Amino acid sequence: VIRHRDVRASYYGVIDKFRLQVSEQSQRKALGKKEIIATLLPSAKEQQQQKEEEEKRIKEHLAESVFFEQTLCQPENRTASSGPSLLTVFLGIVCVAALMLPTLGEMESLVPLYLHLSVNQKLVAAYVLG
Repeated sequence: VIRHRDVRASYYGVIDKFRLQVSEQSQRKALGKKEIIATLLPSAKEQQQQKEEEEKRIKEHLAESVFFEQTLCQPENRTASSGPSLLTVFLGIVCVAALMLPTLGEMESLVPLYLHLSVNQKLVAAYVLG
């Protein structure tokens, strides 16, 4: 277990190398070795705090900047729609009309036969309307 006891923000990004040597306890001769490279990184919480501090600093700099330029953009001529779209209203009217048409098999209707809808077609209209 290797522990870094002196963790400071100034050590972030510093590359350390550790060498592991494997040998038998009775002999001094090394059976193998391996170098391990380790880099100290800030925790996720510290990274988030650093990002927030940097964004805050940038916003303050922009607010105090003398060279802040305002771009002259013409405002877009959009009308704020406060209600449902035209397509939604049209679809609702079509579904209501479909539900008002007679069902297949009704004989005493004044509506032509090709406008008689099946039960499944009326169910679809009711589902879309709902």
